[in-house]
Amino acid sequence: MKSDASMGEPVKFEGKHTSTDLSRDSQLVQSTFKSNLLKKFQCLYEGTAKQGNPTLLNEIYTELYITESESGGINNEHEVRQIETQSRRAATEDTPIKCNDIFRPLPGQDKPIRTVLTKGVAGIGKTVSVQKFIVDWAEGKENQDVQLIFPLPFREINLMKDKTLSLSDLLHVFFPETKEMEISTDEYKVLFIFDGLDECRLSLNFKSEVKLFNISESASVDELLINLIEGNLLPSALIWITSRPAAADLVPSECVHRVTEVRGFSDTQKEEYFRKRISDQSLANTIITHLKSSRSLHIMCHIPVFCWISATVLEEMLSEAERGEIPKTLTQMYTHFLIIQTNIKHEKDYEKRVKDEDMILKLGKLAFQQLVKGNLIFYEEDLRECGIDETEASVYSGLCTQIFREELGLYRGKVFCFVHLSIQEHLAALYAHIHFTNETRNVFDKTKQSLFSKILNQKKYHSLSELHQRAVDEALQSKNGHLDLSLRFLLGLSLESNQTLLRELLTQTGSCSYNKEETVQYIMQKIRKNRSPERSINLFHCLNELGDDSLMKEIQDYLTSGKIGETKLSSSQWSALVYVLLTSEQKMEVFDLKQFIGAQNRADEVLQKLLPVVKESRSVQLRDCSVTDEGCAALTSALRSNPSHLRELHLSLNKVGHSGVKQLSDLLQDPHCKLEILKLSYCGVTDEGCTALTSALRSNHSHLRELDLSRNKVGDFGVKQLSDLLQYPHCKLEILWLRGCGVTDEGCAALRSALRSNPSHLRKLNLSLNKVGDFGVEQLSDLLQDPHSKLEILMLEDCGVTDEGCAALTSALRSNPSHLRELDLSRNKLSDSDVKLLSDLKEDQHYKLETLLYQCP
Repeated sequence: MKSDASMGEPVKFEGKHTSTDLSRDSQLVQSTFKSNLLKKFQCLYEGTAKQGNPTLLNEIYTELYITESESGGINNEHEVRQIETQSRRAATEDTPIKCNDIFRPLPGQDKPIRTVLTKGVAGIGKTVSVQKFIVDWAEGKENQDVQLIFPLPFREINLMKDKTLSLSDLLHVFFPETKEMEISTDEYKVLFIFDGLDECRLSLNFKSEVKLFNISESASVDELLINLIEGNLLPSALIWITSRPAAADLVPSECVHRVTEVRGFSDTQKEEYFRKRISDQSLANTIITHLKSSRSLHIMCHIPVFCWISATVLEEMLSEAERGEIPKTLTQMYTHFLIIQTNIKHEKDYEKRVKDEDMILKLGKLAFQQLVKGNLIFYEEDLRECGIDETEASVYSGLCTQIFREELGLYRGKVFCFVHLSIQEHLAALYAHIHFTNETRNVFDKTKQSLFSKILNQKKYHSLSELHQRAVDEALQSKNGHLDLSLRFLLGLSLESNQTLLRELLTQTGSCSYNKEETVQYIMQKIRKNRSPERSINLFHCLNELGDDSLMKEIQDYLTSGKIGETKLSSSQWSALVYVLLTSEQKMEVFDLKQFIGAQNRADEVLQKLLPVVKESRSVQLRDCSVTDEGCAALTSALRSNPSHLRELHLSLNKVGHSGVKQLSDLLQDPHCKLEILKLSYCGVTDEGCTALTSALRSNHSHLRELDLSRNKVGDFGVKQLSDLLQYPHCKLEILWLRGCGVTDEGCAALRSALRSNPSHLRKLNLSLNKVGDFGVEQLSDLLQDPHSKLEILMLEDCGVTDEGCAALTSALRSNPSHLRELDLSRNKLSDSDVKLLSDLKEDQHYKLETLLYQCP
């Protein structure tokens, strides 16, 4: 990670110093600075209060799975859905990046990296990655070319949003040591870390015309940050920004040089965490085995915070002779966790001024109100609004010290938050449930501000099913699914097993009539009416929390019997099929449409219903399925919203036509598309389709390695279009199938010209069943003669080749013997004598020719 900027001068100080004094003072201040940061960041609290015994970060830290990602595009799925999606993807498909290498280019990347944006859902480990980076730097282990690191979390910067000051003043406030420093552009290498962009309450207007170039110029705090990120202030400084995905687009892509994504723990890292966290290895193994037995729990373990929650609950329950039913659902796990927290007491004595259940309800109200608003962090005014005294939140036993924490930041301002979004969602659901059963009031009525709100708040409800139905409606209406997990918790809390747990938690719980079947049927009705199987996925999770898996079992039986393609499925059964396939323990690698279509089902319709599954597959097999341009349009639309996973698309023997190819070209043009193999044989592609494909692949630095256009009316004009592509220096095409495409010697000449100008990639060329003739073979021989040619396989079956063409091939291979391994000349008019010349090359150890296919007349 060395650069010219990294070789700058040492830190400069005000006043007159000799060079020796300057070096000594610089080292002293840097040493003090590192020491202060180390004290602040060396311990990991995992949600626990700082009054307890902290754990050293390096004793428990487990390397997170971080990959390079794509900028742009807001993912509107609930974050748990994003985790469920990531859990199905093979951990080997992307190059992992260690947090300490966040500014180091990957092999083959030569551009310097100034600004890094790291995305990741709540609790996935973004802040811990930052903490690890700082600790390793402060201990002198990593990134020592950086002289100073300034961590500035947005939750603390928010407290200064109304201030006007210079960047120098801002650093003086957060880091008093900098008062002795004279910081100016290119003086030395520094790193600013802005953690939690999603928590930002500043107005980050990157279209602002305010430009700052001097760190002593005063401006609003948001203008300081904008100019720092844009590179107007301290252009040589490194910038690291972390954010939840939904807020990642607040920083324009042109200001970001690398986007990474924290994906939490891989399956191996999950086990490593529990073995580090739990000293009794036998108990750790039991916990790991239990979590693996529940798909929903094991998926959630991708989130490090959930691993801590699970370890807290299961360690206590399994070490106490298995007291009670071991949690198998999310609702059970979180309710047990809440019970454990209420039983934790502070070591120091204090007067308990509020009952457990009163504080639970207050925190629940806060959780619900802020969840509806979309807030994860809160300030003192937010607490007061819910009747929570700030002192209570600071000193209250158990509950507030581990699930709800107060942070006293560098700026000394107080910031509050739940240790994870899912805990906030559980408490919000608990508040909605208790508020309804105790007062028969529906909290969702209060979220609607209208002239009738007072009347609504007076409405009395009689059945818990009414609350559930309203909650289902609210969740379905949410564009980003931010109420999805809370809905699962709300429904799960209604089960008798969880009611028993609640009675252990709360002394006074009201009661009201409840018919679980009414809720189940209402959800089933919503699934039937919902045309999008993808949007119904959370409803199946809800059914799972309610213990109803009738629809899923029905579909699993069809899948097991192999009769799924012969069955006329209802809309709810299609949704159930999507859910079953997406929650399968097997990685989503290959999707084969044929097993789902039959006489009862049209291919295009089935494809559209199963698009959520297609989007999560690495290889999509649609060969000979009667897919039309309509199916291609739906497929392209779905994949453009999530294209980075797909690597292989097989569409051969379908009526795709020019329109379908144009749709696929739109997909290939997407800069996020990583498609490597595209097969379109017998698809009615014409030279016009070749033009569209070529144009798309040239506009995007495509990843496409294999293209099969066999048995299409491509012709010489289409081949000329493809030749223009092959000539393009960024083209990565290695395999090109043009079998039976109406290619003549004219097309061969175009290929020869293109491959001679850019010979580095193409390895396999299939021109069989074309009227190539001897002149065309001579053009290809000229290519083989080129010392830069890397062609390894050349297929010329039934191409009208005679002895003249055979002689040209022999001569070319003699002059450049290094690459061609396989040559197919079957069904051509060759004599024994000419074939013998090629056979001799095959037997000669100086040549690479291993396979020679021919048939003499």
